[in-house]
Amino acid sequence: MIIRQAITADTTAIMAVLEAARGIMRASGNPFQWPDGYPTQAMIEEDLANGVGQVFEEDGGVVGYFACIPGPDPTYSYIEDGAWLDDTLPYYVIHRIASFPEVHGIFKGIMEYAGHLTGNIRIDTHKDNRIMQHALEKHGFTYCGIIYLRSGAPRLAYQRMR
Repeated sequence: MIIRQAITADTTAIMAVLEAARGIMRASGNPFQWPDGYPTQAMIEEDLANGVGQVFEEDGGVVGYFACIPGPDPTYSYIEDGAWLDDTLPYYVIHRIASFPEVHGIFKGIMEYAGHLTGNIRIDTHKDNRIMQHALEKHGFTYCGIIYLRSGAPRLAYQRMR
């Protein structure tokens, strides 16, 4: 499995991966994250235009997706019931992690990829996303508090620094 920058020709495959990830969330007791077709195709196209979308490719096909975006992220400017480990150094944010259910090692691959860019990574997740919370804890992230998306929805915020 390799990670490469996503291109426009990957859009249909990425949307299929995102739909599969929604199914994983629903099946694992996380019915409210990524509602109504989020992330939208327009969001993915924006990721691609900005050069921040990455795909996992295996046997010539796209099997996973994520966005690795340099901060600052405006939704991370306010954190409630906690604090960032460090709020002065540059960081990257990982968003829109998705894969097909039979694919394993995606989160580890993302951490290796992001670790080559920075030692300071932030990520957020829905309170019902136990799978992601477990992966974050397993990979050395610290729970920092609650952030709010542009929609006003709360998310659990994590940071890992090396």
